[in-house]
Amino acid sequence: MQQFTVPQFIDVEDKIIGPITARQFIIMLAGFMVIGVLYKIFDFSAFLTFGVLIFIISVAFSFIKVNGRPFHFFVLNLAQTFKKPYLRTWNHAIGKTEEHYAEKEMKEIKDIITPPKRHYTTSRLAELSLIVDTRGSYKGENNYD
Repeated sequence: MQQFTVPQFIDVEDKIIGPITARQFIIMLAGFMVIGVLYKIFDFSAFLTFGVLIFIISVAFSFIKVNGRPFHFFVLNLAQTFKKPYLRTWNHAIGKTEEHYAEKEMKEIKDIITPPKRHYTTSRLAELSLIVDTRGSYKGENNYD
């Protein structure tokens, strides 16, 4: 039997510069580039305000982990939850009238879904098996439907 090596630690990112991964480096580089553009556009007080804000955001997205997952996954899940929450609550205070209507509807559905019971004879079963075996080219002698 052949033996194969099974990869382990597949969720660990490769380190490129000391303890910094490629994802962290790219996010920080983008943050510093935005700060550089802000230096050219704004005066010093506005640059300092927005620069500190951009630096905090880029550090958060680079290094913070929530429940062992990167921060950007947390932000995406948070946005999805605010957009469309998937929490469903159970209303345990259903009244008796609603239960009665629910039981009545279930009976009606069962009556519709359940086909009437038919009792086929041995000759009818043999004829049906012949129709199935010939893939419908044999139509049968009698029409029982």
